[in-house]
Amino acid sequence: MISSQGYAAKKAKAHIEPFSFERRDPLPGDIVIAIEYSGICHSDVHQVNEDWFPGIFPMVPGHEIVGRVTHVGAAVKKFKAGDLAGVGTMVDSCRICESCRAGLEQYCEVGNIQTYNARDKKGDPTYGGYSNNIVVDEGYALKIPGNLNLAATAPLLCAGITTYAPLLHWKAGKHSKVGVVGLGGLGHMGLKFAHALGAQVVLFTTSPKKKEDALRLGADEVVLSNDATAMKAHAASFDIILDTVSADHDLNAYLGLLKRDAVHVLLGVPDRPAAVSAMNLLMRRRSLAGSAVGGIGETQAMLDFCAQHNIVSDIEIVSATQINPAYQRLLANDVKYRFVIDIGRAPGWH
Repeated sequence: MISSQGYAAKKAKAHIEPFSFERRDPLPGDIVIAIEYSGICHSDVHQVNEDWFPGIFPMVPGHEIVGRVTHVGAAVKKFKAGDLAGVGTMVDSCRICESCRAGLEQYCEVGNIQTYNARDKKGDPTYGGYSNNIVVDEGYALKIPGNLNLAATAPLLCAGITTYAPLLHWKAGKHSKVGVVGLGGLGHMGLKFAHALGAQVVLFTTSPKKKEDALRLGADEVVLSNDATAMKAHAASFDIILDTVSADHDLNAYLGLLKRDAVHVLLGVPDRPAAVSAMNLLMRRRSLAGSAVGGIGETQAMLDFCAQHNIVSDIEIVSATQINPAYQRLLANDVKYRFVIDIGRAPGWH
């Protein structure tokens, strides 16, 4: 077993605190990564608080992981010691279902194995990136381009791929008009990707203060969603709308902005089911869809795209001892636009 040190919630809703644990010995197809940076995702807070489902405790969160390979198994072909590598939201899947065979492991019909707060195929709990190392099958690890800022690359493995995957699937490009609802960890990546793909990009927000940032991040226009006149001016004109908002909001206001055969994609998870007018969908054959993260191949393609276009997340680096205050600030939307933990400098670990 490999001795590991991390930061964990010992029980639901508890503060994050130091935690020592063991990871499995690497198998022939595994690599070991010395973690340098781990992003803080809003879903980390949700899972620690058991907002969605019961948790497995102690819980070491973190599924936006980047670092350097320190060990490669005898059967490993993709990595060598010293390579930059990353791990996103999953570390395994069934590998044989239709989705897995299609490279869409995020939709594994048996259920993929999440990077933390899950159990592996032996029934042992998985532990995430708020730690000094991770052992992972090379097939579920990503090659990190060397020209990107490493800390700012970490959130690409969740926030980045969550917004890139639907733009890829629904073929956003130079002839597309893309809307992004909400400017946060997901929304700011949606703006960057849609702009880099050549689309006309519009941000929807309730806050006039976000206009300057939105334009800097790639928006061509900013629309206040509580301005009925401004919203009406965009009626039936969008090809894709990425909805990143997790708070309750009126979907019908955005469905009316879609062209025929266009799509409104839900990326956030509101607390309550949304009321949707069937007429808004029927009259122009519009679609309301959802999208999770991306498969391993899609995520690697996103990282390569980011390397080509010099795209990373806007981040604030925090120390491992600042995780709890960062959680509170995240709940207050007080971050532009993603916290990243400097794992490599955690006290006493290296």
